[in-house]
Amino acid sequence: MSGALDVNGVAKAYRQYKGEIQRVASWFVPNVRPAKETWVLEDISFSLSPGEAVGIIGQNGAGKSTLLKIITGTTKPTNGSVQVKGKIAAILELGMGFNPDLTGRQNVYHSAGLMGYTSEQIDTVINNIEEFAEIGKYFEDPVRTYSSGMQMRVAFAVATAFRPDILIIDEALSVGDSYFQHKSFDRIREFREQGTSLLFVSHDKGAILALCDRAILLDKGHLLRDGDPEEITDYYNALIAEKANSKIEQVLENGGIQTRSGTGEAKVEAIALFNSKGEVAEYVGVGERVELRIKVKVYQSIETLVLGYGIKDRLGQVMYGTNTWHTKQVINNPRAGSEYEFVIAFRANLGVGSYSVQTALVDRDTHLTANYEWRDLALVFNVVNIDKTHFAGCLWNEPRITIEEYHK
Repeated sequence: MSGALDVNGVAKAYRQYKGEIQRVASWFVPNVRPAKETWVLEDISFSLSPGEAVGIIGQNGAGKSTLLKIITGTTKPTNGSVQVKGKIAAILELGMGFNPDLTGRQNVYHSAGLMGYTSEQIDTVINNIEEFAEIGKYFEDPVRTYSSGMQMRVAFAVATAFRPDILIIDEALSVGDSYFQHKSFDRIREFREQGTSLLFVSHDKGAILALCDRAILLDKGHLLRDGDPEEITDYYNALIAEKANSKIEQVLENGGIQTRSGTGEAKVEAIALFNSKGEVAEYVGVGERVELRIKVKVYQSIETLVLGYGIKDRLGQVMYGTNTWHTKQVINNPRAGSEYEFVIAFRANLGVGSYSVQTALVDRDTHLTANYEWRDLALVFNVVNIDKTHFAGCLWNEPRITIEEYHK
């Protein structure tokens, strides 16, 4: 059976009362109002289809964790409903359900028991859980002696010991080491191939793009956007950089949804990719010397101007990016009306495929202090293999392979 769920008009309010008498009275008397009422979710509706993977993103306080707790049944909504089809496995708060005084092994039986599995069923997978967690002798030690990474290893191993119909993961994986994150994502992909539906909360844009078919953006308790993962994550990046007098817009350009945001003191006027012959090119060869030329105009005098750029693959994952703050080429005190051309020369050491360029005009090393203009899908180009040995992957890094034959 494949998992599915429907979230219909879900809202959650936390209420504070002047005292216990008033709180108890509110259960029986409709007109008793709380001293304070805080809505953390309002009118959230979306669905998760069988076998689908949906990512949820949003800033801290957007309501992501509260929504997952409502979906998993650990918190009740104030309004609305959630309908679930299939068995859910969830990793929400790190160590949730673990008893710190029990050993890792004992907590496996305890946690899996809470998930509805019998001791006999857990017996059949306990060795697999221990092997997957890879914490060695600590498996027999109290969980209070564990690091956060070790707790996450055991929690993930338990939650995924049996393939669920729906797998729900909060930010817990972010505390793990790189090796275990790769291992965990491999298991998630394996489950997805077998039909498991996925609800995945993360600030990691690359993980959202790699794992999810759709993305949902929550902001201050509201569902702001629901759609293509790259479009939603681009909008989210623009949202966190938004200033009081900036704006965000999304337009159809270069065959996709282009996100632009910023306060407008400086803008990209033109952008083009030139091949090794000095011609504007849509297609370039693997390893070919190319130039990315970006023309910028300053519309209002500013203290500093920094150009940043990134090259993204078709999934929206950044292959390479930097800016002129890091290269120590900051333009100081550019005046209104000034124009500049940035010429970025590099080899297209990329795998075969389609790529896009994002640009950022900012004041220093990040777009969080002043975002003059951020533009995704500013340019789209393709890399083809013309004269290189066949290879797989997103990076051209042709090796020199030597073979020696030994005789006994």
